[in-house]
Amino acid sequence: MDTSTSKKTMTLGNAALIAGLGLLLMTFTVPFAEFHIFPKLIAGDALETAENIGREKLLFTTSIFLHLITLLCDIVVAWALYLFLKPVMRYFSLLVAWFRLIYTAMYLVALANLVKMLAFVHAYTGSADVQLAQSIQLHMDSFRLEWSFGLLIFGVYLVLLGYLVLKASYVPKVFGILLLIAGFGYVIHTLGAFISPETNLDILFFTFFGELVFMFWLLIKGRKLRETIPV
Repeated sequence: MDTSTSKKTMTLGNAALIAGLGLLLMTFTVPFAEFHIFPKLIAGDALETAENIGREKLLFTTSIFLHLITLLCDIVVAWALYLFLKPVMRYFSLLVAWFRLIYTAMYLVALANLVKMLAFVHAYTGSADVQLAQSIQLHMDSFRLEWSFGLLIFGVYLVLLGYLVLKASYVPKVFGILLLIAGFGYVIHTLGAFISPETNLDILFFTFFGELVFMFWLLIKGRKLRETIPV
């Protein structure tokens, strides 16, 4: 058999669909953990946070798994978008994918703090364990800080992705522009939080929807593309 003719291929539409579904799943996982679970558990006081998590260990564990699912989706989306944009500039598309994977690695390091928190919670016996409660709060703060720092890399990723999308003849250029705006929004917002935390940059929140809008295009229009690409 001639193995040169048996290379696996995929249509651009399939790559778009996989990326879109991965992004869609992420719109449910992290928001549920961040806006539904954490507000119930994480308080300004370390002892209160420890007490809350101690009572709701299953809920807190669920938030960890939701973040883990998001992390796995990031890997799938990085691969699918690499394939989707490979015809534009193969090596640049690979570079863009690596930036998302670097962000994912930083996300994983940050997520380890939540796992350590769970270990401390299991050892927590009550309000007398002030030091243990403070350790729990410290790991929560570390998770926030490390994940925020990772979002700086994610912002750079979106800028590079936006440039690549602008170059793609089979994607409307408006989505490239939206991704560029989203990327710069992440970079400015994250740097602002580190350099000038007293500055209110909430006005940049609207810029973060670029990837979400691109997701809808991938699921509705992008999945219809029939050009084949090698996997």
